[in-house]
Formats: sequence, structure tokens, C-alpha cells
Amino acid sequence: MEALNAQQLILNNISRFITLSELESERFLSLLKPIQLKKKAFLLREGDIAKHEYFITKGCLKVYSIDLNGAEHISMFGIEDYWTTDMASFISKTPSNFFIEALEDTELLAISRSNYDILFKEISKFERFYRILYQRSLMSYIRRTNHTISLTAEERYLRFKSRHPQLLSRIKQKDLAAYIGVTPEFLSMIKSKMKKSAKA
Repeated sequence: MEALNAQQLILNNISRFITLSELESERFLSLLKPIQLKKKAFLLREGDIAKHEYFITKGCLKVYSIDLNGAEHISMFGIEDYWTTDMASFISKTPSNFFIEALEDTELLAISRSNYDILFKEISKFERFYRILYQRSLMSYIRRTNHTISLTAEERYLRFKSRHPQLLSRIKQKDLAAYIGVTPEFLSMIKSKMKKSAKA
């Protein structure tokens, strides 16, 4: 994505919640660093301290942890117009429990922890923006946790398919299975069952 388009995308994202003057927009953009990530490259690894928060301007990422048996547990996918990092690690400056990996060639705008602090000091209205961003992230996490407990695997798949149709062609079946909490084989059974029901 061209630099101007990337900058406009992030300003449009922010304008949903706060209004910036031209000078404030310019100052905010000056604190960002463009990053390019090749497919299968890591933005963050378990044990690293998250030193940046990222806004995705092009591409697709997955955020996941690995259990003691070596199985992946995907907590989110990130695409264009999404923010991502390990927020707990970023805020507390402690080692992360997560990996963030590119599923496609990806372009991001990054703000470092030091520039994040500068931003709050110089443009206080960003405290409102990030408060809303984090509240929405927390609500999404709570809903996802509740659905993991209360919905069947088939219902979780249907919900993902309904809410994120643009992602279905961009992620592998094994990653979708890891996100909804089933094996790839079980996901295949769910999809096969649904196809048979649709034909009946």
C-alpha cells in the first residue's frame, strides 16, 4: 500500500473516535514507523517483550500461543484496519506468551512504547482513543471466551463464517480449526455435514 494511503487508513481509523487537527495528525504520523513483514515472518515471539503497537495497512497476521503438547491456540486474526500487539506485554514490559506471525506479506505502521508515551503527553485526546480501543478489545475477548464455553464447534464455525467472510479465503483450514478450538479433521467433518444438510 502506498504510504499516503496507509497514513490515511490509520487516520480514518482514529477519526471514528476522536477528531484531530491537521497539526495533531501530522505529529501523530511522525511518531509512526512503517514496517514490512514477509509471509511466515514473526512480528513477536513468545518470550519477547512487545515494544510496539501495530496498525495493519496490508496483509494478514495471526496471534497465537502454543501449549505443552505443541498445539497452536489462535486468539485472533488481524487484517487491514486492525490494531495488534500483545497488550499485556506492551503495557507491563514483561515477556509475551504469544507469537504474532504473518500469514501474508504484511505492511504495518508501528508506534514504540516511548513514542506512545510522548503521544499521550502531547495530544491528550489519544487517551480517549486508546481507552475505547482497549475497551472494545476486552469486550471482544469476553465474548469470544463466552462463546468458546457456550457454543458448539459447529456454532463457532458458523459465527466466524458470518462475521468474517473476508477471512475464509485468506487463512488455512488448520488455522481456522485452531481458532475455533477443534482439529482440522473435525472441522472437515463439520463442513461436510453442513454441505449434506444444505443439499437435503
